[in-house]
Parts: sequence; C-alpha cells; structure tokens
Amino acid sequence: MNEPLQTSGSLRRRLMLQLVGSAAFLATLLFFVVLGFARDVAQQTHDSILLASATSIMDSVSVQADEITVDIPYAALSMLGNVSNDRVFYRVSTRDDVLTGYENLPTTSQSVRSGHSAFDTLTYKGDSIRMVTSLRRLSLNSAPADIIISVAQTREGQAAQLAQLSRSAMQLGLGFFLVATILAIWAAQSSIRPLKQLTEAVSRRGPKDLRPVQRPVPSEMIPLVSSLNRFIGRLRVSLTRSEDFIAEAAHRVRTPLATVRTQAEITLRRVDRAENRASLREMIRAIDESSRAAGQLLDHAMVTFRIDSLERKAIDLTELGRELVDRLQPIAELKDIDLHFFGSGNPKITGDAILIQNAVRNILDNAIKYSPNESAIQVSTRQNGNTARIQVEDEAGGFAGMDTDALTQRFTRGENAAGTIGSGLGLTIAREVVEAHGGVLIIETSKTGTGACVSLCFPLH
Repeated sequence: MNEPLQTSGSLRRRLMLQLVGSAAFLATLLFFVVLGFARDVAQQTHDSILLASATSIMDSVSVQADEITVDIPYAALSMLGNVSNDRVFYRVSTRDDVLTGYENLPTTSQSVRSGHSAFDTLTYKGDSIRMVTSLRRLSLNSAPADIIISVAQTREGQAAQLAQLSRSAMQLGLGFFLVATILAIWAAQSSIRPLKQLTEAVSRRGPKDLRPVQRPVPSEMIPLVSSLNRFIGRLRVSLTRSEDFIAEAAHRVRTPLATVRTQAEITLRRVDRAENRASLREMIRAIDESSRAAGQLLDHAMVTFRIDSLERKAIDLTELGRELVDRLQPIAELKDIDLHFFGSGNPKITGDAILIQNAVRNILDNAIKYSPNESAIQVSTRQNGNTARIQVEDEAGGFAGMDTDALTQRFTRGENAAGTIGSGLGLTIAREVVEAHGGVLIIETSKTGTGACVSLCFPLH
C-alpha cells in the first residue's frame, strides 16, 4: 500500500498569499502617499489664498500726512469666504500698536523679514486656525516703520476637505487592492496552469504508456520534465528487461518440459505397477501445469510488449472466431465437447490481430479446460450499434457468487478451478488486450445458469 505523500502546502495558495499580501502593502502605501500629497496640495492652496488676502491688505496700507492709513478692500477677506464658511480674522499693526483688526489674535513666533511671510497653525478662541504673517517696511516721518499684517482662518472647512480627501484616498486604495487581488488570483492560476496541464497529461496515460513527455512547458519546468523523462526511460528499460527475462525463461522452460512429458508418457506405457503409474501420472500433471504456466507467462510477456506499440489493421471478428474454432476443434473433441460457431453480420474492428487472437484463444482454452466431457461451447460474433462483440459461452458451472472483477487479476483463479491445471493469467491477458483497444471484458453467468459467458467488446472505428 502506497504511503500518502507529505505536502508542504499549496503552491498556488502560497503564491496567491504572497501576491495578495504585496497588493495590500502597495494599497496601504498608495493610500498614505495619496493622502499626504492631497493634504500638502490642500494646505498649499489654502496658504496661497491666505497669502493673497494678506498681500491685498498690505497693498491697501499707505502713509498720508505722516499717518498710516489702512483701507481694507472687500475682496481681501471675501476670497477666503469663497473657499469655505470658516471664520476669518485679521490684524494690521506696527511694532508698538494695533492699527485695526483683532488685537488678541496670536502672534507668530517666527522671525519675519520685510517682503517675506510666515505661516503658523495656532489656537484662537478654542479653534484651530491657520495664520499668515507678512511684514512691510514703510517710511514714516523719515524713519522706517514696520507694518505687520496677519490674516487667519479657522480650519473646520479644511478639516472637512481633508476628510473627503481621506475617503477618496481610501476608496482609491481599496479599489487598487481589489483589482490587484483579482490580478493576483489570475496570475497564480496562470502560473500554476502549465503544471496542472502536465499533471493531467501524465495522469491520462495508461499504465503501459512510457513515452517521454514532449509537450511544451515553461523554462522553469524543464528540469522537472527532464528528470521525469529520465525516470520514465529507466523504468522502460527495467520493464523491458523484466519482460524479456520472463519470455526467455518461459521459452527455455517450456521446451525441455515438452521433452520430459513425452518421455514420461513413454515410460507410463511400459510400467505395470499401479503405484508407479500413479506417480508418473502425477508427474505428467505437474509437467502440464508447469508447461501451461510457462506458455501463459510467455503470452503475457508478449501481450505486455505489444500493447505499447499496437500494430493496427482491419480485423474481421467473424473470420477470426471461425479460424480459432477450427484450430481448437481437435482439442475439444478429446473431451467430446461440441464446439459451435455462430457469426452474425460482419463486425470489423481496427486493432492488433495477434493480440486479439491471443485473447480469444485464452478464453476458448479456458472454456475447453473447465467444461465437463460431453458438453457444448458456443462461440458467436455480432455487432450492436458501435460495438463489435465476440462471445464464448460454456457449460462449466459459471461464476455464481464470485467477484468477476477479481478474476481478471494476475494469478487469480475462481473457486471452481480446484483440481484443474491453470495459471490464472488467461482472463488477465484477455482484459489487458481488450482495454488496450478501448473495449471492455464482460464476465457473467450464462442465461441458462449452467456455465460462464465471457464477452470481448470492441469499439467500432
């Protein structure tokens, strides 16, 4: 019994997990990159509007009659209102005094030079604000005066905008992950498909098909296929040597056995003592059994060899059956068995004539061997639809209560075979020949219940 192979896990599942994990990592990275970029763009946009508002106010500051005047334009603050509904704060001051605006508006902690601006995120009246501070130097009373302008806006609208951007980034990352997952599954299936196709191609082969694998495979699988082909080659050589050995051994054993049997029969005619004659008969029986076993081993080796390379040609089953019946008629007559042949139609198949003849001869030989004296054996051929059948029916008792599938295994004999010379290979040879031609061997008890009915069914091509 073969032990179950140990597995290190599914290659497809491992590949899918790696690809999906990579997709999840990239989707997360994409989310943070897009979110960071969106936040930077939104912040820069907001800061640009704040700076534009501060610049507009800065341009409205002037010195008239040695006094600083500020005429804040409406557009300076309305442009911030158009962006969001957040509250806007401003302040225009000098180093020492607030000229207009919110006096308690926070001041920047950064050092601001003339013509430059500074941006801060601060808290004012419990709200987070974004503030820009710009400085402009004017001449007042022949002395330099720094004008500091601060414009701030609460960040509720910006926070809402960032939340919307976050959701968009999340949707983008999720969509990327789903697409990448689908592509990962497809890639895993596509990567494993050549291996699956190779497995199916090898699995579909029959037990005697030892041809090397020739189908195209990806370059990564070439070492595997090469190793498989080398193993098949070694197995083919080993089986060929075994078959040749069996054939040679059977041939070398059968020839001297025939000589020994002949000498034993001659001696039997010359011996008068009953105990000596009984011993000689037992010797002849053992020789017959050994000779038959050697012959069937030779037949089986020949069948096994020819199955790998069938010589297909048109075969007339009626003609083949009639020829075998004529050839075995003398053997049947030794037991007073009536051997009849009935041919119906003209069933023709394509196959190896030597193998099919060998299979039918083994079935006929079994029928003659197991049938009692003065019985009858009927051989018939007919065509049913797309199937051609040659059938052998005897009166040898049949297979009632027996496992007919087990009878086709090597060296297996039925319960009714006790006391009859045999090797248990006849039905095995017939089954292997029929299956090699795409047919089926049917073993059943005859309709009369007095014997066996063995049918060799072949497909019509």
